Amino acid sequence: MTWLIILFVLMLVISPVMWLRPSPRQQRVVGLRSEAMKTGLSVKLETPPLHDTRTAMPAYRWHYPPGRPGPDFVLVRDSAAGASLKPFAHGWRWRREPLRPLPEALETRFEGLLSRLPQDALVIESSRHALTLWWWESQDFARFATYLEDFTALRDGLAGRPDVPEATGVLGRRRE
Repeated sequence: MTWLIILFVLMLVISPVMWLRPSPRQQRVVGLRSEAMKTGLSVKLETPPLHDTRTAMPAYRWHYPPGRPGPDFVLVRDSAAGASLKPFAHGWRWRREPLRPLPEALETRFEGLLSRLPQDALVIESSRHALTLWWWESQDFARFATYLEDFTALRDGLAGRPDVPEATGVLGRRRE
């Protein structure tokens, strides 16, 4: 009987410690985010540009170089989009389309990337400052790394193509 009481007390002491231990998924996500940030990406939990979504979602950002802003667009996976949105590539629709069409080579590469992304990748967004992937981090870094070259090429191809060019004054100088 004494041994049962000792075992019970020991389990009461150990159980809170087990709750503090990260789960395998949490360990994988920490490794994924850490490795992604080492490549120059920024990773934040923010509310995605989805209709009626208030839940924070991981956002992986490739920043455009200073002085070379990108276009504004939002591309949404069909599973998170309404049928009224304009289709772009198989399984993806424009929520906000860029004002200028993408160059053909860049569009082809973009469509290839979209066809390879995991099902939990829901939104690709571009703003003046960054190209952003919104996804639920279903893969480890080794698999995610297979997309890095395409995302970097996409970011580089979109850089310097803002929807609204910088306002310039006389003699081509920027207005302050």
